[in-house]
Amino acid sequence: MDEVIDPAITPKAIGHQRYRSHEYPDYCNNVGAPAAANESIAYDSYMIPEADLEAGQLRLLEVDNPTHSPTNTHVRLLITSEDVPHRRTVPSLGVKVDACPGRLNQASLFIQREGTYHGQCSEIRGVNHGFMPICVKAVSLEDYIP
Repeated sequence: MDEVIDPAITPKAIGHQRYRSHEYPDYCNNVGAPAAANESIAYDSYMIPEADLEAGQLRLLEVDNPTHSPTNTHVRLLITSEDVPHRRTVPSLGVKVDACPGRLNQASLFIQREGTYHGQCSEIRGVNHGFMPICVKAVSLEDYIP
């Protein structure tokens, strides 16, 4: 019922106890390689410790590998968890979705302005679980696709 458009990309966010993983199944690391060697792009995202922050970075909100998303493009974001319940919350994008182990939830995004959007896990479950920031860098489609 929620999906009324055909999304251009479908990234997947996976919550872990103290970090997040991101996968881009629409893209492959080994372009031109045999199909068996192709793997989707995947990476982990950890909060930057306070001692490592650079001038202008936000305490408890910056990550080492932010999520990138194109502007003016329909995006379907798949959300799940590997261990405990999480809640992906990015208020400036209007997103607050539960991430439950064994369940795949989704959210539709259409970001109109370039910029950096911050959020956090708003489901506190265990030690350091509240220190799981979300950082989304919205860039133009030309900059998103090299």
